[in-house]
Amino acid sequence: MTFRFAATVLLLACAGRALHGSPEIPGEEQTRPIALVGATIHPLIGETIEDGMILFDKGRIVSVGRNLAIPPNGRRIKLHGKHVYPPLFDAHTNLGLIEINAVRATRDLSETGSLNPNVRAEVAVNPDSELIPVTRSGGVLLCLTAPSGSLVAGTSAVLQLDGWTWEEMSLARPVAMHIYWPKMTPSNNWWVEDSHADQVKKRDKELAALGQLFADTRAYLKARLAQSNTDLTPGQVYDARLEAMVPVLRQKTPLMVHANEIQQIQAAVALSVRENVQMILHGGYDAPHCAALLREHNVPVIVGGIYRLPRRRSDPYDAPFTLPERLRQAGIRFCLSGAGRFGASNVRNLPYHAATAAAYGLPRDEALKSITLYPAQILGIDERVGSLEPGKDATLIVTDGDPLETTTLVEMAFIQGRRVELNDRHRRLWKKYQEKYRRLSE
Repeated sequence: MTFRFAATVLLLACAGRALHGSPEIPGEEQTRPIALVGATIHPLIGETIEDGMILFDKGRIVSVGRNLAIPPNGRRIKLHGKHVYPPLFDAHTNLGLIEINAVRATRDLSETGSLNPNVRAEVAVNPDSELIPVTRSGGVLLCLTAPSGSLVAGTSAVLQLDGWTWEEMSLARPVAMHIYWPKMTPSNNWWVEDSHADQVKKRDKELAALGQLFADTRAYLKARLAQSNTDLTPGQVYDARLEAMVPVLRQKTPLMVHANEIQQIQAAVALSVRENVQMILHGGYDAPHCAALLREHNVPVIVGGIYRLPRRRSDPYDAPFTLPERLRQAGIRFCLSGAGRFGASNVRNLPYHAATAAAYGLPRDEALKSITLYPAQILGIDERVGSLEPGKDATLIVTDGDPLETTTLVEMAFIQGRRVELNDRHRRLWKKYQEKYRRLSE
């Protein structure tokens, strides 16, 4: 009887929701058109629309403007005084691959060995990570999750931060092949145990291994293409590592090179030109010093966080803060990532990296685009996300103000038309201890 009674209550509640037009259950697929009405729409492509409307259906944006016709079965959500933005997008994280930095069992960032191009980050993602809803509550609905820890670490994927499985969360894969460029000059830092000679020897060994990997891949591809024209195809040797490098040589998957120093950047660009592959630079502290080289070869930069220290004693204290504006003035395409030193737990701070860049010279509209539109363009998925335009995914956030301000709250979020839950561990703990102190005050 208890089960039947509960089922009856649930059916009545669902019927009431359908009749009275209350919000869809978070996580459920979009079943009818939805119109957000009366908000200020920030498409990022074109002008801001005051008192505007955005209509989306079947997970895609149908139209953006004013006084739009809403289908008879559509649902109207009044948002007067609110703002609608594209989703915030972190262009480099390890979100989903790590939970607690100090607990080894929760870290799945890398594989053993130095050459692992066949590693795929998305298959290791934990969809139940507590860090995902925390990040999502701050308006970050998209991120690039990448492997690390070796010379050639593997491929990354763009995740949308809602889904039961990594397959549901994956928006694009593979997105880039990640190379962590070796240091080109010996270091004298106190934590470095190797001598200068040993450091140079290690660097040369890694660079030789990298060059050999490209040579082996070209030979493998040539042999595979030759065998495809014979009867030997069923028995041809399959090499998972070299197979993963083939899209890089065919310019279908770019290299994402992690480097900060000018010698590293120059060497990496030289490799990309020699091997005729596309390149994206992550980190880029010294990128303004070789701006002409990056412009010549159309190499965009993903700035590896704003909150970091200057790399040299002679650098200005605000060198990391002004880096985005210096890149913009140099005519280099760029975007921001916000994970920084502490990784996945700090992806939630992405909008404040952009805000700090704006405080140190970057125009505000450029700061907003650096965490929305520009990541999508650099990573090659701007036909689906990055701005609010008809035909793109209905992935967006509703806020009560400017998302770059710490006082702004994200009140609603949609991923491909479905409303997503904005509860998280931080809010649950806040409510828990709010009740504790309420009782203590009585």
